Amino acid sequence: MFFGSVFFVFLVLIGIAAIRFVRVVDQYERGIVLTLGKYSNTLDPGLNFIIPVLQRLIKVDIRITTVDIPQQEVITQDNVPVGINAVVYFHVERVEDAVLKIQNYSYAVSQYAQAALRDVIGGVELDSLLAERLKISEEIKKLVDEETNAWGINVTSIKIQDIELPADMKRAMAKQAEAERERRAAIIRANGELEASKNLQSAADNLAKSGAISLRTLQTIEGTTANPANTVVFALPVEVLEGFKRLIGK
Repeated sequence: MFFGSVFFVFLVLIGIAAIRFVRVVDQYERGIVLTLGKYSNTLDPGLNFIIPVLQRLIKVDIRITTVDIPQQEVITQDNVPVGINAVVYFHVERVEDAVLKIQNYSYAVSQYAQAALRDVIGGVELDSLLAERLKISEEIKKLVDEETNAWGINVTSIKIQDIELPADMKRAMAKQAEAERERRAAIIRANGELEASKNLQSAADNLAKSGAISLRTLQTIEGTTANPANTVVFALPVEVLEGFKRLIGK
């Protein structure tokens, strides 16, 4: 009985030791092993073994991470205050550098992205900011990626989400857009009237050449005399009056 109890305790101790020796690294992770505080190797996904007490395992997630940049109050190059927020997408490429060279890489990426956003936005005018959002986002990404590359981080994308403008600036832009729409409408109306006048002139020329202008005049007179109460005033062409003058002169 005594030996059975001892054997059972021995098995329990072996099981506990085996559990402490065995470490499982998931597919989306990598493991950094520190032996007596010094980096020794990187563990791949699967079943791994470490020496308890002497070694310590630090797991690092290598999936793409999303970090929000809270709204930043920035003054553009043409002195317009705007509020901008963005999102940073990045992932760990070299887990050793991400653990050994930077204390908290997620926080560091967020802070550096905020600083880069302020620097880039402060160097562009408002019109460029509104019209070239993708280009500006790419410039911010390039700055952040160059700095974080030394930390083993790869910034895949930075997206500007919202651009908050002052209320008076919004009203001014709305008036400008309305004036632009009115200008385009006036141009369209003018082009339509010009085209209509050209068509009328062409029709008048064709009627005059074919002699159908007289027939058109008679049709008009017939239409106006249908009601006896109407008074019709005839305006003779100048050519007719000149002909009368020549006859009288003779």
